[in-house]
Amino acid sequence: MTFVVTDNCIKCKYTDCVEVCPVDCFHEGPNFLVIDPDECIDCSLCEPECPANAIYAEEDLPASQEHFTALNAELSPQWPVITEQRDPLPDAADWDGVENKLEHLER
Repeated sequence: MTFVVTDNCIKCKYTDCVEVCPVDCFHEGPNFLVIDPDECIDCSLCEPECPANAIYAEEDLPASQEHFTALNAELSPQWPVITEQRDPLPDAADWDGVENKLEHLER
Protein backbone atom coordinates (compact mmCIF):
# COMPACT_ATOMS: atom_id res chain seq x y z
CA MET A 1 0.00 0.00 0.00
CA THR A 2 1.01 3.60 -0.46
CA PHE A 3 -0.14 7.11 0.24
CA VAL A 4 -1.39 9.22 -2.65
CA VAL A 5 -1.31 12.96 -3.32
CA THR A 6 -4.62 14.08 -4.81
CA ASP A 7 -6.38 16.93 -6.56
CA ASN A 8 -6.23 19.56 -3.82
CA CYS A 9 -2.43 19.72 -4.01
CA ILE A 10 -2.60 21.08 -7.56
CA LYS A 11 -1.77 24.81 -7.61
CA CYS A 12 -1.20 24.78 -3.83
CA LYS A 13 1.89 22.59 -3.42
CA TYR A 14 2.32 22.91 0.31
CA THR A 15 5.48 21.03 1.23
CA ASP A 16 5.02 20.47 4.96
CA CYS A 17 4.73 16.75 4.20
CA VAL A 18 8.17 16.28 2.66
CA GLU A 19 10.19 16.99 5.80
CA VAL A 20 8.53 14.23 7.82
CA CYS A 21 8.99 11.54 5.16
CA PRO A 22 11.65 9.08 6.38
CA VAL A 23 12.30 7.63 2.90
CA ASP A 24 12.22 10.77 0.71
CA CYS A 25 9.44 9.50 -1.53
CA PHE A 26 8.01 12.90 -2.51
CA HIS A 27 8.71 14.28 -5.99
CA GLU A 28 8.12 17.86 -7.06
CA GLY A 29 6.52 19.09 -10.25
CA PRO A 30 5.81 22.68 -11.26
CA ASN A 31 2.56 22.95 -9.29
CA PHE A 32 1.99 19.54 -7.68
CA LEU A 33 3.73 16.95 -5.52
CA VAL A 34 3.53 13.19 -5.94
CA ILE A 35 4.51 10.18 -3.86
CA ASP A 36 6.58 7.40 -5.38
CA PRO A 37 4.55 4.26 -4.58
CA ASP A 38 7.64 2.07 -4.81
CA GLU A 39 9.42 4.10 -2.13
CA CYS A 40 6.52 4.84 0.23
CA ILE A 41 6.66 2.67 3.34
CA ASP A 42 3.12 3.48 4.48
CA CYS A 43 4.30 5.21 7.65
CA SER A 44 1.40 7.73 7.51
CA LEU A 45 3.52 10.63 8.80
CA CYS A 46 2.78 12.82 5.78
CA GLU A 47 -1.00 12.69 5.84
CA PRO A 48 -1.60 14.85 8.96
CA GLU A 49 1.10 17.34 7.88
CA CYS A 50 -0.71 18.36 4.68
CA PRO A 51 -2.55 21.64 5.33
CA ALA A 52 -4.67 21.06 2.21
CA ASN A 53 -5.73 17.54 3.23
CA ALA A 54 -4.59 16.32 -0.17
CA ILE A 55 -2.86 13.10 0.98
CA TYR A 56 -4.75 9.85 1.49
CA ALA A 57 -3.90 6.27 2.24
CA GLU A 58 -4.55 4.37 -0.98
CA GLU A 59 -7.26 2.32 0.72
CA ASP A 60 -9.04 5.48 1.91
CA LEU A 61 -9.06 7.35 -1.40
CA PRO A 62 -12.44 8.83 -2.30
CA ALA A 63 -13.75 7.23 -5.50
CA SER A 64 -13.42 10.57 -7.30
CA GLN A 65 -9.67 10.62 -6.52
CA GLU A 66 -8.72 7.03 -7.39
CA HIS A 67 -7.11 8.04 -10.71
CA PHE A 68 -4.44 9.90 -8.71
CA THR A 69 -2.87 6.57 -7.72
CA ALA A 70 -1.80 6.01 -11.33
CA LEU A 71 -0.84 9.67 -11.74
CA ASN A 72 1.50 9.56 -8.72
CA ALA A 73 3.12 6.40 -10.11
CA GLU A 74 3.48 7.94 -13.58
CA LEU A 75 4.97 11.28 -12.52
CA SER A 76 7.24 10.27 -9.64
CA PRO A 77 9.98 8.83 -11.90
CA GLN A 78 9.88 11.97 -14.05
CA TRP A 79 10.18 14.58 -11.31
CA PRO A 80 13.02 15.26 -8.83
CA VAL A 81 12.87 14.23 -5.19
CA ILE A 82 12.03 16.99 -2.73
CA THR A 83 13.19 16.67 0.88
CA GLU A 84 13.00 20.18 2.32
CA GLN A 85 9.99 22.34 2.99
CA ARG A 86 9.55 25.32 0.69
CA ASP A 87 7.02 28.10 0.49
CA PRO A 88 3.71 27.13 -1.12
CA LEU A 89 2.76 28.63 -4.44
CA PRO A 90 1.91 32.36 -4.12
CA ASP A 91 -1.82 31.89 -4.67
CA ALA A 92 -2.10 28.57 -2.80
CA ALA A 93 -4.72 29.87 -0.37
CA ASP A 94 -6.94 30.89 -3.30
CA TRP A 95 -6.77 27.38 -4.78
CA ASP A 96 -7.10 25.40 -1.56
CA GLY A 97 -10.47 23.64 -1.65
CA VAL A 98 -11.17 24.28 -5.32
CA GLU A 99 -12.47 21.04 -6.84
CA ASN A 100 -11.53 19.34 -10.11
CA LYS A 101 -8.14 21.01 -10.63
CA LEU A 102 -6.62 18.25 -12.77
CA GLU A 103 -6.85 20.42 -15.89
CA HIS A 104 -4.45 22.86 -14.18
CA LEU A 105 -1.75 20.25 -13.53
CA GLU A 106 1.55 21.29 -15.07
CA ARG A 107 3.82 18.47 -16.13
